[in-house]
Order: sequence, then structure tokens, then C-alpha cells
Amino acid sequence: MATMASAAAASASARRWRWRWKWRTRDAVLALLIASVLAPPLLLYGGAPIAPFSGPILMGSAASGLDLSNLIARKEVRERLNALKQDAFAAVKEPIQTVASDAAALKAGLIQHIVDQSSGIDRGTKDNGMVASVNKKGGVEFTKENGLIDDGKLRQNKVRAMRNSSGLNITLNKDHTADRPPEKTTDTTSEDSDIRAISNNTSHSTASPDSTIRVLRDQLKRARTYIGFLSSRGNHGFIKDLRRRMRDIQQALSGATNDKQLPKNVHGRIREMELTLTKVKQVHENCAAIISKLQATLHSTEEQMQAHKQEANYVTQIAAKALPKRLNCLAMRLTNEYYSSSSSNKHFPYEEKLEDPKLQHYALFSDNVLGAAVVVNSTIIHAKTPENHVFHIVTDKLNYAAMRMWFLENSQGKAAIEVQNIEDFTWLNSSYSPVLKQLESQFMINYYFKTQQDKRDNNPKFQNPKYLSILNHLRFYLPEIFPKLNKVLFLDDDIVVQQDLSALWSIDLKGKVNGAIQTCGETFHRFDRYLNFSNPLIAKNFERRACGWAYGMNMFDLSEWRKRNITDVYHYWQEQNEHRLLWKLGTLPAGLVTFWNQTFPLDHKWHLLGLGYKPNVNQKDIEGAAVIHYNGNRKPWLEIAMAKYRKYWSKYVNFDNVFIRQCNIHP
Repeated sequence: MATMASAAAASASARRWRWRWKWRTRDAVLALLIASVLAPPLLLYGGAPIAPFSGPILMGSAASGLDLSNLIARKEVRERLNALKQDAFAAVKEPIQTVASDAAALKAGLIQHIVDQSSGIDRGTKDNGMVASVNKKGGVEFTKENGLIDDGKLRQNKVRAMRNSSGLNITLNKDHTADRPPEKTTDTTSEDSDIRAISNNTSHSTASPDSTIRVLRDQLKRARTYIGFLSSRGNHGFIKDLRRRMRDIQQALSGATNDKQLPKNVHGRIREMELTLTKVKQVHENCAAIISKLQATLHSTEEQMQAHKQEANYVTQIAAKALPKRLNCLAMRLTNEYYSSSSSNKHFPYEEKLEDPKLQHYALFSDNVLGAAVVVNSTIIHAKTPENHVFHIVTDKLNYAAMRMWFLENSQGKAAIEVQNIEDFTWLNSSYSPVLKQLESQFMINYYFKTQQDKRDNNPKFQNPKYLSILNHLRFYLPEIFPKLNKVLFLDDDIVVQQDLSALWSIDLKGKVNGAIQTCGETFHRFDRYLNFSNPLIAKNFERRACGWAYGMNMFDLSEWRKRNITDVYHYWQEQNEHRLLWKLGTLPAGLVTFWNQTFPLDHKWHLLGLGYKPNVNQKDIEGAAVIHYNGNRKPWLEIAMAKYRKYWSKYVNFDNVFIRQCNIHP
């Protein structure tokens, strides 16, 4: 009996457990159905559109027990989402939000994660938005705000509401979590991360202090471009609106150098301008017109740039050939002193050395007193035996008295000085020299003195008055000027000597007439840059890519000169170039054809070029060169000289001289 009673009790207990398990299963299914039905309406009116998603995210044991009701709920959510009005602006992705469904999910142990993807409402746009908040009972309330909505505030309200509602985050049922530790369910977003996401998606970055200014300037450029092609198509309404926005931007930019100086409403102006530009782009989307307009603008800009270059070149040439006031003052004061004193009756010492072929003779042809003084002074300072040096200076009638006065008052030690007037060379006349005859011709008069309007294709460089001076061509008559000398070192007046030059007289020129440094490294010093190779006479006698050489410091062997009749060669080519068909004005092209195959290349350490036009000459090269040359327009005595090179020249000027001080000449 006892056995039967125990069996009956066991059977009744089993029936009771089966009944309880049956009802637990029904409760779970019922809870799942309630969650699936209540969740979509809750999210549908939550103030933010929800993008379609592939399915709910389940955590814990609920992930294995998905039933058909969940699929029905997903279908309802998708249909409701498709019925929502979508925002016209580009969507901005937001982090995933976690929201509890309701209290029924607590018993079922289900955690329903809903993906909340915002539609990316632009900041400050006008819309009837929904603001979410959490009431005292823990529910989520939604209120409307009409007019201008601060998107950052709206997003923060949403995040705060969702976070508070997530206080309802459920815990798993004890029966289902007894075998493992409880899981933490945390939001994947926070206020800080949400604000960061907003700032990262704004149209203008605040990484640098002037980033907003750059955005404003970029908008102005785009607006000007649109106005250019809108005006040609009669879109006056858009032009008026665009000009108004441009004025707003220009007012915001006026005087601002960083973002802190911009007005407080600058972001509103940026948005308004961007909206206007977007409208213009949508209405007038004509790529061909834009391309055509930009090409025309580019062509116009290139023409303006070329015009500015020509103007700058012309102004530079004017500045280069103009006589500075201080130098003119120096020449006038020296001339006045020369004739008002007994200096005109004075003679230079060591006149017996002037025709001694055993000494080292220098030829310097200049009308620049200060330039000639630096050449002589720097040469003597570095000479090991100054008594062996003889300087032959030739100048014009206007500067003869000033040049003599300077060197009479400033003794050069034991070195011999001679100053000559070119007017005393009676043998040098138009009947002997073709270049003098050409300078007196009507062609040359028209070339130099016709109105500037007629000079359309002429480089102002070739209008330099120095080409009118015979001093510039006197270098081709060295044997006639120094009939008793065998070698002469020719120097320009824009050079500075930094080493003893005595070794140049010991160099064997190998039977050549001219010793000079070659300029093959400079592309503009090839023959085809100076000579007209379209002329058959030039093309027949010279090589187009032959290396040029430099004037400024040249060792001339006068004995070889006389043997080869180099002066007659010079006269021949000058006669052929009477109408400037072989080369333009200047002495270097004439020298290239005159000394063709008669030039011996010297080592480059003797002569460094470029201090009158190159801004990046190596300092070590300057300091190591025997002679530095300020060839180019930016002479060291001009205001346009390069300051970093001037010091190599000015240290040889005696600024304590009374005439220098009176004329306010300073380093």
C-alpha cells in the first residue's frame, strides 16, 4: 500500500511539473508576442526615423528561441518605415542605440536592441521636429518644436532620453542565468560621442584657427564663378540672391585674420550661402558652360600675368639704367673740386710704368666713379706685389674730371694709375669704326628715340643707353689703345677682386687671343641664345649649341690679337649686322663671333657670375672665387641690389671719404 501511495504521489507531482512547464512555455510565447507588437509603435513615434534593418539583435538564451511573431513584427516595422517622409539632406550615420522594449520583456529574459539610424537633419534647418524626454514615470515623451532647431541639442535630448529609458534595462531570469555570470548591457553611445559625431560631419572643420575663414573664401570663389556664367543666361533672380549672400560673407570676412574675429552668426551665413549655391547648381547644371567660362578666365589670367611680367621687366630695366642721385652727386662734387682747385695741374705718380710690358696691366672702361674705385681698391688690397700693377682707366668727357679727382685724392700706394678721356682717341671715328658709323645712322636714331608706342616687339633691355656709348665697344680696340703692351687683363666696373690675380699672367693661352670662363652650364649662354641662326650667314659659320663665355674678367693676348687681325674680324661682323639681323645690340654677341675659336677656357674659380640676378648663389663659391661679378640689373650701387650680396662690394668703399659723406652714400 505504501508503495502504491508513493507511486501515486510521484505521478501527481510529475503532472504538476508538466503543467507548470506548459504554462511557462505559454508565458514565454505570450511575452514574445507582446514585445513584438508593442515595440514598433514605440519606435515609430520616437522622433527619429529608423532605417530598415535585417532583424533584431538578441542576447542571452533568447537568441536561440526566435519565433514567427518576431518576423511579423519586423515586417510591420519595415512597412511603417517606408511610409515615413525622408529628409532631403544627406544622412549622417549615428552610433547604435539600445532601448528596452517594455516590462514584459523582463520575464522572458529577452533584450531587444533596436538600431536607431538618424536621417541626418542638418543643423539649423527649419522643420517640425520631435524632442524626446523622459517623464517621472520612466516613460519617453515626445514634444514638437516649431521653427529653427538646434540639431546638437536635439541629438543630446534623444541620447539622454534613450539613456534614461535604458535604466529599464532588463536582467536575465534567475533560472536562465544561474549557470553563468550576469551580462552588462550598456549603451554604445554617449553625449560626448554623439557631439563628436556631429562635429566630425559638419561642412567646415575647426582644426586650425582659420578654417572657417578658408571656408568663407572658398564660397566666395564659387559664387563669383557662378555669377560669371549666370549673367550670360539671364538668371537675374539667382544673381541677386547670390550677390546678397556674397555681401554677407564679405562683411563677415572684413578685417578677420582668424576664426575668433568672425561674427557670431557666421555659421548661419555659411549655411545660407551653401543653400544658395546648391540651388544654383541644381537649376543651372551646365558643365559645358562652366568649363568654357573657366577656360576664358584662365586665358585672361595668363594674359594679365604676361602683361605684369613685361611691365615689371620694363620697370627693372629703367631702374637698372637710371643713375642714382647719390652717384650723380659724387660725380658733380668731384668735378667741381677738380676745376676749383689746382688738381687739374697734378699728375699721377709712376707714369714711367704705364708702357712697361713686364708689369701687370689692367684695362677698365667706365663712367662710374664709385664702381671703378672698388675695382682698383679691391685689386690692390689683395695684390702680393702692388708695385707691379698698372691700371688704365678710360672714361667719357662728362666723368673725366671726377674720375681723375678721385684717384688723385685717394692714393693707391705704389700701384700706377692712368685716367684717359675717350675724346682724346682721335683715331677712333666713324670712318674707322663701323659701330660709330652705325650709332650715327638714322636707323639707330629711330631705334632709340622713336615713341614708346612703336616699340611693340623690342625688349627694353636693348634700349639701354650703354649701347649708345662707345665705352662699351672700346674693348675691341685694345691693341690700338695699348700699342706697346703684350697682355692686358680686362675688367668690368661691376666686379670685385678677392684674391691676388698675378697668376693670370702666367697662364698659357695655347695661342688663343681671349682667356675667359665658359658658361656651358647656363642654357641661356649658348650661341643660339644670342645669334640669329635663321640667318644663313650665322648658321654657316657657327654652331648653334656652342658654349658661350663671359665678359667681366678676360685675359687678352695682344700679340696674338695683332697677328690674327681680330679688330678687322670685329669690323667685318659689325658691318654685316648693320640692320641688326644677325644679333641685337650688345657686346657679348659681337664678342662671340669675333673670338670664335679664339677663346681659351679659364678655371671657374677665377670668375664667379650671377650676383646681379641670381638669388641663390652659394656662399662658399662666393668666398672662394678670385673675382665675383654683379652681372645683371641689380648692381651693388643701386637700390634694387640684393642685400645679401652688397656686403662683398661695400666693404671696399671708403665711407669715411668727405665726398662720400657729403652725398649721403652709406652701406
